[in-house]
Amino acid sequence: MFKMTEAAANQVRIAAKQGGTEGMALRLAAHQNDDGTIEYLMGFDEASDDDICSVSEGIEILMVPESVPLLDEAVMDYVELNPEEFRFIFSNPKDSNWSPPTED
Repeated sequence: MFKMTEAAANQVRIAAKQGGTEGMALRLAAHQNDDGTIEYLMGFDEASDDDICSVSEGIEILMVPESVPLLDEAVMDYVELNPEEFRFIFSNPKDSNWSPPTED
């Protein structure tokens, strides 16, 4: 099952408010490249009849059925990569770029 962290959900809410898309669901899409890496796309959208719908951290999430197998173990987070540089990231064991977190 796809999950979103609290930090990611908070940033999605901020983006929706700034973009005037409050009340719309977050659409996620994934595509696996030949090398095993996964490309992720997201945006606000209305549900279609064939969408798979779920909720994580209070955010309604839409996916086309083809994306579900690539995203069902993924976690979306919003992190500071460098000082003042924040980004959404996906932690996904199905992505060839993924490496499990290490314990410090």
